[in-house]
Formats: sequence, C-alpha cells, structure tokens
Amino acid sequence: MRFDTSRNLQERAHRLIPGGCHTYAKGDDQYPVESPGFIVRGNGCRVWDADGNEFIEFGSGLRAVTLGHAFEPVVNAAAAQMRLGSNYNRPAKIEVDCAERLLSLVDGDQVKFAKDGSTVTTAAVKLARAFTGREKVALCADQPFFSYNDWFIATTPVDAGVFSGDRGVGIGIRYNDIDSLERALAENRGQVACLIMEASRTDEPEPGYLAAVREITRRHGVLLILDEMITGFRYHLGGAQALYDVKPDLAAFGKAMANGFSVSALVGRADVMRLGGLEHDVERVFLLSTTHGAENHALAAAIATMDYYEHNNVVDVLHDRGDQLRRGVEEVVSAHDVADYFGVGGRACNMYFYTRDQHGDPSQEFRTLFMQEMIKCGVLAPSFVTSFAHSVDDINKTVDAVDKALRVYRKALDNGVEAFLVGPSIKPVYRKHN
Repeated sequence: MRFDTSRNLQERAHRLIPGGCHTYAKGDDQYPVESPGFIVRGNGCRVWDADGNEFIEFGSGLRAVTLGHAFEPVVNAAAAQMRLGSNYNRPAKIEVDCAERLLSLVDGDQVKFAKDGSTVTTAAVKLARAFTGREKVALCADQPFFSYNDWFIATTPVDAGVFSGDRGVGIGIRYNDIDSLERALAENRGQVACLIMEASRTDEPEPGYLAAVREITRRHGVLLILDEMITGFRYHLGGAQALYDVKPDLAAFGKAMANGFSVSALVGRADVMRLGGLEHDVERVFLLSTTHGAENHALAAAIATMDYYEHNNVVDVLHDRGDQLRRGVEEVVSAHDVADYFGVGGRACNMYFYTRDQHGDPSQEFRTLFMQEMIKCGVLAPSFVTSFAHSVDDINKTVDAVDKALRVYRKALDNGVEAFLVGPSIKPVYRKHN
C-alpha cells in the first residue's frame, strides 16, 4: 500500500487544524506511520482512503456508526428531512417525534437533544449541581473519558488552561469497588452533587455492584448519571441501564443513536430536568441552548436508526459477530503461543485488544506494530468493535489478518520490536507534553 496522498493531506491539515483533525482519538499520534491518514468514503463496514486503499473497519466513527457507513434507511430519512429544511425559528415537529421515540425505548421522563457527548454530560453535571446545591463531582477513574469540559479534564494530565476553581472538583472512584465510593462520599459528605460513570466498559459489573451504587448514591443524596454514549444502542436497546436493571437519575446518549449523525441526548427524571424548563418558580437553570441541537435531518436519522434497531435485532447481531471474532482470534493467539502477550477483552459487542511486551507489560510499541500489520492486510482496527454491517466473511478475513499480524508479533517478541516497527510508536491521548 502507498499513502502518498494522505501524507500530503497531513502536511496541509497540520498547517490549518491544531493536531491535524478534530478528535484526538483520530490523530496521527494514535496510528502507525504506515496507515491511512484520511478516509474519503465508506460503505457498510468498509472504507477507502485518499489513496484508494480499501479496509475492513472496526469501531467505525469512534463506535458511532453501528449499522454501517452510508446505511440507506438512515441516509434516506435524513435526505427526505433535509428537503423540508434543517432549522427554523421555532421548534420543529420532528423534535417531539424524536423525543417520544427515544423515550419509548429508554427509561426516562424528559429529554434534551444536543450534538455531542461532552455537551450533554456537562449539562447533566450542571443540573445535578443545581438540584443538590453541591459542587463536587464523583467520577469513575477507571473509565477514560466523560467530557472535554474543565470539570473532567482537570482530573487528567492534560489540564493546561484549566483554572484553579475547576481543580479538585472531580473525585475519582474505582469501578467494581464499592468501598471506594463509600469512602469518597464519606470524606466529602454533603459536598458531592453526582456520580457519573459508565455501567460497564471493559469489565462486567460484579453481582450486586450497580444495585449497591444506586442505594449508596440515594442514601447520600447524590444523583447518579450514567454515561451511555458507548453502551446505549449497543449493549441493549434500552441502554446498559436496562441490561443491568439500574435506574439512573440522568443519562447521556449519543453515538449509535443516529448511526453517526450528530445527535446526543440528555434523558432524566422530570423533577430534575424541569429545572432547565419554563414550568417552575424556582431559580432558572440555563441548561442547553444550542442552535443545532435539534437539527432536523439528524433527528430524522435518529428515528430511522431506532426503528431499524427495534425491528431487526441489531444488538443480537453485534454480539454474534463479536463472539465469532473472539473465538477466531483466541484460536490464532493459541496457535502462535502469544496468549501471555496479546488478547481480547470486553463485551462481545464492544471488544478491545490488549498488547504486552516480552516482559508482560502493557506496550504501546506492540500495539502500534499490531495495528501496522493489520493495516497491511487491509484491516483498520483500533479496536475489535463490530457493526451490523460486518458479515461472517468479513470476520473470517479479519481473523486471517490477525493470524498474519501475530506471526510478526511473535518474531518481535523474540527479536525486539524495533526491528519490525516502522516509525515512532503511538502515544496515550492523556499526556502532559507532546
């Protein structure tokens, strides 16, 4: 493969755009040097880069494109709505239609739409602070991202530009460790407005854990916010809260809700959500007021996506394809005797792979090498997150690519990764300096 056009585009992009793109997870420091720099089109689970190279893609759109690229029922619904206009001076009827459709699937009383996850998670935190009169935010430190806003970013190493008032607001707890939650709330008694967490990410909740979280937060008067950006419309049609039978006070949805169209949603209890409305006589909360938050064609895409999910067992397919991929990868891992150094984890619909060096330590260098070799085989895989568009044949081809990549991986374990890696290693997003 050649990436000449991508290289030229990268030079232009970095002159014009800080970091060369608009999402850190898509940055050049997250991929091998020998990789597609820019995608020009996608169809199903396949994408084509600026140089015409074709790839089977996993985790499409940072897990947002769950049905597949250019999925006709969704595209057609959005196109039909565009012909009626995309934005008016007063609310559009489709805002009510989409709200009713979402709340028919997800447990909640009211919803506000926006365009990205950070906006609605921050709105949830703001509501919780207004409702409780408290400032601090408990958050699950084992889960990587909740918002680009300062209340969260102040808890990461990338905190340049965050003022002192936002430092110390976030209080980390550990996942599946109920004592860490009890301790955090006891040490900050009466100061914590909310706990924000994902119901599940890489690990399944231990029996009784989420029920205990719910009981403890209620006892302390702390609102429970579930971040369903990834779990929503992937783990279960009603979100992880339905799968694990835990009812949050507020929840944030997005990504798969509209198959990659820009829609996010804050869903929650009426008595909390109403603070952002007009029908009360207490202090007003300026909650969400976004010009494009209810962009009509994006809401049409969301309705079409939710309809397709409900009528076509999409969640079951995501799990089935993931199970097939897991079995194939585990067979190949065993064949190459690298089980101590490479493997897959996570729920079948949301799998990741991990890479370790010859000492058994987590390794970015070996992650880079594995991705590099997969790309040579025509697979673009920062994760093993499947979509509805992945066929049995696509999964089989991916397993073949893993087989070839792990042959090189095995040699690198024996002879040193430097002999096989082209260019520098990828880097963590959360780092103090470039």
